Amino acid sequence: MADDSQQPIVVKRIKKGGGAAHGGAWKIAYADFVTAMMAFFLLMWLLGSTTKGDLKGIADYFQTPLKVALFGGSGSGDSSSVIQGGGEDLTRTYGQVKKGETPTEKKTINLQRLKEDFERKEQQRLETLKGDLEALIDATPSLKQFKSQLLLDLTTEGLRIQIVDEKNRPMFDSASSELKPYTREILREMGKALNKVDNRISLSGHTDAAPYAGGDRGFGNWELSTNRANASRRELVAGGMADDKILRVVGLASTVLYDKQDPYNSTNRRISIVVLNKRTEEAILRDGNTPEVDGAETAADATNDSAQAAAGGAGAKSR
Repeated sequence: MADDSQQPIVVKRIKKGGGAAHGGAWKIAYADFVTAMMAFFLLMWLLGSTTKGDLKGIADYFQTPLKVALFGGSGSGDSSSVIQGGGEDLTRTYGQVKKGETPTEKKTINLQRLKEDFERKEQQRLETLKGDLEALIDATPSLKQFKSQLLLDLTTEGLRIQIVDEKNRPMFDSASSELKPYTREILREMGKALNKVDNRISLSGHTDAAPYAGGDRGFGNWELSTNRANASRRELVAGGMADDKILRVVGLASTVLYDKQDPYNSTNRRISIVVLNKRTEEAILRDGNTPEVDGAETAADATNDSAQAAAGGAGAKSR
């Protein structure tokens, strides 16, 4: 008979472990969520209590932070406080806000002085160009023989180069815009030299006061001077000048005389090339008005001169 004392003993071991619902990881996630929500509502409250000017300053800062930091403005710390009734002024110079920094001096820019400096330097460059062109004329045999017909001077518009007629050596065929061979050579040499400068160019054609024969049919000194100016433009471009450097081409007939004492003088028949300064160029581009046309007299004087010349030379043919 089996002994009851040797009955097997069964030991039950129960494993205890925390389930998913009883862990602590969710608390960290919940804490992060609550913090984010608190920050979000705080941001909404601040935006709601900030003025439109400050909001624009903040937006400008994030778009161009360097500009706001250098030049200041709303959003750069010039508000006493975002929250009314509290906060510290960010522009203070004590404490730790600007610790270790030295006060910076505000620099002011005198625009008038800068403009005067620019115009002075530009005038010096035009004077240098005038000297270079005079040296070119002396050094080039094909130009030197026409030195008496090449007149260079500085006007309020810039450097003016005038190619004038002589009685026995005209630039164009009589009553025509057809250039003489030597005139083509002069203009091409000038075009090559003037293309080296950055300034824009103005061209104007002039005649003497003798009325064009047959002008009653619609073609007169105005058309002739304009055609001659445009023919000169083509030769400048053929000589190497960029076409976009030429800003203006006009025909002035006999309204701007070189020799006011003698309206029929051959020197009144001329081509005027002006290397424009920046002020005149901007005036032309802005509204078409220039402070001066070839250093000319007023429109009233020009009209009087033309009327007197026309009365004295009726029936003649302009050359």
